[in-house]
Amino acid sequence: MQTFILIWLLSWQSVQQQPPSIPWSEMRKLSWDDFKARPDAASANAAMTNSIINIEFNFDDTSLDYTISCRFDKNRSWVKVRTAPVLQHEQGHFDIAEIFARKLAKEMKGYRFNPGTVQNDVNNIYDRIMAVYQKQQLLYDQETDFSRNKEKQAEWLTKITNDLRSLEAFAGYGKQQVISIKK
Repeated sequence: MQTFILIWLLSWQSVQQQPPSIPWSEMRKLSWDDFKARPDAASANAAMTNSIINIEFNFDDTSLDYTISCRFDKNRSWVKVRTAPVLQHEQGHFDIAEIFARKLAKEMKGYRFNPGTVQNDVNNIYDRIMAVYQKQQLLYDQETDFSRNKEKQAEWLTKITNDLRSLEAFAGYGKQQVISIKK
């Protein structure tokens, strides 16, 4: 059986003990204590959220098993301006990462296993989802003006909530999933 791990780190641009990352959870919102990295003095940003979406997978001639995760990297996330609107904006970045982890899970659920192309297939699915993810994160910052446009920020938070709800069926992606050849 071959094992592969794909990891996408997105820095909306060091290091201490304790768990270095936090899995996304509807019940566990970010706090300023989660941002452990030294702020980038050259950056105009008030804060930076680093989210990690990864897929680990194994396969053989008859099956593919995989696990997806979405995590907040404490040691690569930083803050300069500690206000409630900025924290809410940064939570939005992490929630967008969760949306795309669920989209990845949805794509993987629909994948028809082919042992001859599985490695390339999974890489292509992952890369395609992550390319859209990166564009979505940039659009979020542009349209909200990094949280300063309160009307657009409120619109985005509603959109994010609705997107999370619409993909709720794919929220259980953290458990190992198996796809087998149908005989």
